[in-house]
Amino acid sequence: MEKTIHQGRNIKRFREMLGIKQEGLALELGDDWNQKKISLLEQKETIDTPLLQQISAVLKIPLEAFQNFDEEQAMNIISNTFNDEAFIGNSGGTYHINPIEKIIQLHDEKIALYERMLKEKDEMMARLEKILEGK
Repeated sequence: MEKTIHQGRNIKRFREMLGIKQEGLALELGDDWNQKKISLLEQKETIDTPLLQQISAVLKIPLEAFQNFDEEQAMNIISNTFNDEAFIGNSGGTYHINPIEKIIQLHDEKIALYERMLKEKDEMMARLEKILEGK
C-alpha cells in the first residue's frame, strides 16, 4: 500500500514554519483568496500543480517540498539514524558516528534555515505593508 502525501497539510506546516498567517498567504495569492479559502485548501490531500506552483513562489519553498514531504517518514529516518549503534560500513571497515556531532550539525543547519525563513518573512511583511499602503 503506497502512502499518499497530504499536500494541504504540507502547505500548512511550511506556512506556519515561516510564521505566516492564513490571511497573509491569502493576500499574497490575490483578490480571489481569503482566510477561509486557505483553511479549506490546507485540508485537501491533493492540490492542482499550478496552484502549488503559485504557493511555492509566494512562500519561496520548492514545489517538491509540498509534493514529497512526509513528516512520519522524516521522523522514522531521524529515529532510526540517531542512536549509539549508528555506523557506516565499507570495504575498509566500520566507522562509528558520534550522534552528538550529527545532532549539532543538524542544529546548525536548522538555525541557518530559521534565519533564512525569518529574512523571507521580513521581506514578505514589507511587501504586504506596501500592498496595504496602496489600498
